Amino acid sequence: MVDLVNLVQTLTSPHPVDRYLELVRPTLTVGRMRAEVTRVNRSAPGSVTLTLRPTRHWRGHTAGQYVTLGVVVDGVRHTRCYSPVNGELGRERRLELTVKAHSGGIVSQYLYQHAAPGLVVDLEQAAGTFALPEPRPERVLLVSGGSGITPVLSMLRTLAEEDYRGEVLFLHFAKAEVFVPHRDELARIAAEHPNIRVEFRYPDRRAGTGYFDRAELEQLAPWYRSAETFVCGPARLMDGVREVFAADGLANRVHSEEFTVALAPIADADVHGTTTFSASDVRSDNTGESLLEQAEAAGLTPEFGCRMGICFSCTAVKRTGCTRNLRTGETDSDPDQPIQLCVSAAVGDVDIEI
Repeated sequence: MVDLVNLVQTLTSPHPVDRYLELVRPTLTVGRMRAEVTRVNRSAPGSVTLTLRPTRHWRGHTAGQYVTLGVVVDGVRHTRCYSPVNGELGRERRLELTVKAHSGGIVSQYLYQHAAPGLVVDLEQAAGTFALPEPRPERVLLVSGGSGITPVLSMLRTLAEEDYRGEVLFLHFAKAEVFVPHRDELARIAAEHPNIRVEFRYPDRRAGTGYFDRAELEQLAPWYRSAETFVCGPARLMDGVREVFAADGLANRVHSEEFTVALAPIADADVHGTTTFSASDVRSDNTGESLLEQAEAAGLTPEFGCRMGICFSCTAVKRTGCTRNLRTGETDSDPDQPIQLCVSAAVGDVDIEI
C-alpha cells in the first residue's frame, strides 16, 4: 500500500495527491489529516464550541493534550493550538473544541464569527504531556481560569466516563457566570457523581477578591495535600496555585499545561522604560518578562497557544521601539513589524498594538 501511494505521489508531481483529492471532497486525503465541523454551539458569550469529525488518520487524544488546527483566513493558512474538551473514552470518531474569541485573534475571531457545519480544517495529531496519570490517583484537584477550562474539562469528563470513585474538586475562575462554557454539563456531572464537587469563582479586583486562596481551598478540599493537582489558566492563577503547594513542600504534586523553551538571558540594561499596549490604551513598566507575560500582568488577554514561539498564535505588531528575541538574543528596532509576544521582550520603551 505504501509503495502504491508513493507511485501515485510521483505521478501527480509537482503537487501532492491530496491537492487533487480535495477537489473531489475536502476530507478525502491520503497524507494530510483534516476534520469537518459537524456542529457549532455559541451558547457562551465570547466563545464557540465546535464538534469535528476527523479523517481516518485520527488516533484519538489523552485528556489534557492539545491539537493544532489549521484554518485558511483571507487566503492565508494560520495554525493555532487548542485543547479538546471531550473525554478520551468516547467511541465515536469526534473531537470537541471550545475556542475563546480573543480580541485581535485572527483564527479565534474567524471561528467565532464564521464557523458553520461543513467547514473543513487541517488537523494534527494530539500532543502534549499534560495528562492524568495511570493508575489514577486517589484524589484529583482540577483548577482552571478562563479559556484554561478546556484541558481540565476533558480530564473531568474522562473521570466521569470511567465512573472514577476518588474525590474530585473542579474549581473554575471566570469573569462572570455567563462566560463559563459547558456550565450545564458541569452541574449535571456533579449531580450524577457525589464524589465530584464543582465550584465557580468570579474574581473582582475592585472588591479585593483574588484568584486563589488557601483558606478557601482548605474549606473546599481539605484533602488537597494528598491530591494530584492539575491547573491551566492565566499566569497569576497558576503562580498562585504553585505558591500554595510549594509552601507545603508539595510542588511536585502540581501539574500544569505549559511549554518550556531555552531563553537568552536578559541584560539589566534592557529592563527599563514603558511598555504601551496601544490598541487597549494600557501602559505598564517594562519588567523584562516576555511581552505576553507583561500583557497578561496588565490585565489583557492576548491570544496564545504554545507559549514557546512555535504556533504564532500570539503574533502582534510592534509599532515602535526595540524588542529582543528571547530565544536568540537578537534585537529588532524596525517599526511596524510582527513579533511573537511569548518569545519577545521589550528593550526600553515599546509600543505593541494589542
